[in-house]
Amino acid sequence: MPRPRISAPVSGAPLLAAGALLLSASACGQSSPAERGESAEVVATFSVLADIASAVAGDRVAVDTITPVGAEVHEYDPSPSDVAAAAEAELIIANGLGLETWFEQFIQHGDAEVITATEDVEAQRITHIPGHPHSGELPTDPHAWISPVQAMSYVDTIEAALAERWPQDAEHFSANAEQYRQQLRQIAADAASRAEQIDGEIFLVTCEGAFSYLANDLGMTEHYLWPLNAENEGTPQQVQAQIDFVKQHQVPVVFCESTVPTGPQEQVAESTGAELGPPLYVDSLSEPDGDVPSYLDLLEHNIDTVLSAYE
Repeated sequence: MPRPRISAPVSGAPLLAAGALLLSASACGQSSPAERGESAEVVATFSVLADIASAVAGDRVAVDTITPVGAEVHEYDPSPSDVAAAAEAELIIANGLGLETWFEQFIQHGDAEVITATEDVEAQRITHIPGHPHSGELPTDPHAWISPVQAMSYVDTIEAALAERWPQDAEHFSANAEQYRQQLRQIAADAASRAEQIDGEIFLVTCEGAFSYLANDLGMTEHYLWPLNAENEGTPQQVQAQIDFVKQHQVPVVFCESTVPTGPQEQVAESTGAELGPPLYVDSLSEPDGDVPSYLDLLEHNIDTVLSAYE
């Protein structure tokens, strides 16, 4: 199989030292903005972004999500209360890269600062459109957070935005962000090590084409039923293309994401004899008692679920 392309070895201070730094910064930092009588609300477009922002912000800034846990972010329809929350926020964090198709309309009546978490991400395009010939440039895959390597860019961007807005807490944000980056480096390094030890090619066969960044990190071959924001999802042509691919490559396990219907992928599994694996998480975290209550849990769950099928 192609060698993993992750280049994120664990470096710098050990995690224990980073944690000590975080505690030190929290203990000696200033009071929270709320305690200083300031408004300090950050609103993210979906739960993954909100969790990353909350980890960097710590106890200094209140963070909320617009798209609720368990909801699909691409075509979410913001409610009046969502619009009101954005109007009261001081900072809004969006993913960008075409993920939030509703975003421009959502923010048109507010004056909060808006940042795009993927502003420094090297965007990748989807690899194919299953079941249909396609000419011209393929659309961009916005799911860069699926890669722990790309996620470090998210952390950098969010840290800088928080520090600019609340400079008195910049050291606190910096300590939190560095600890978080260390955890991401460790997840990336562990994933690369596991993938390198697998003989043969790893096929990541999913419902939506949301895993190109992770597939690129780990040298996996990606195939899916439908691409991002497809007008038609789970069509007979898409299902047949997936069946043909799974049979041709003798793929042992196929997957579907937690926020999309599994019916078409169940047809693929039944027709090929492949196992339908546990759900993968992309657009949303789970409830606190679920599989992925945090973004770091999401990364570890997805990586372990896919690689375990080949170990």
